[in-house]
Amino acid sequence: MEEILILIAEDDADDRFLLQAAFTENGFKDKLLFVENGVELVDYLIKLSQSGANIKMPRFILLDLNMPKKDGREVLKEIKQNADLKKIPVIIFSTTNNEQEMRRCYELGANSYITKPNSFENLIKTVAALRSYWIHTTSIPG
Repeated sequence: MEEILILIAEDDADDRFLLQAAFTENGFKDKLLFVENGVELVDYLIKLSQSGANIKMPRFILLDLNMPKKDGREVLKEIKQNADLKKIPVIIFSTTNNEQEMRRCYELGANSYITKPNSFENLIKTVAALRSYWIHTTSIPG
């Protein structure tokens, strides 16, 4: 299995396209993996964690809250309660801009909460900041 630096859980095809374009615009073409719902995300992570110690986990997960099959809140809770997965930073990336929801996500273990930008230009800036902070600035144990 190849190393995936960023795992993105997003059910909306247009948002996936825009995120891919924004990462590409920031010079980041490789090592993105998109899943369309929470079940796919958890299944992928479990399979990855069971495949051996020499496999690297994603650098971070960009997680939409409102997805079919298993929503982002359920996924976040599962990830942060799993000893093998809880060290992966999870950034909530949602249209929901509600303080109570933000608080709930942080209580469940979210590492950051970002409200989806309202324009492609702002999405490019957000992706640049994410990439800079979570890939170039932070240190995460292997």
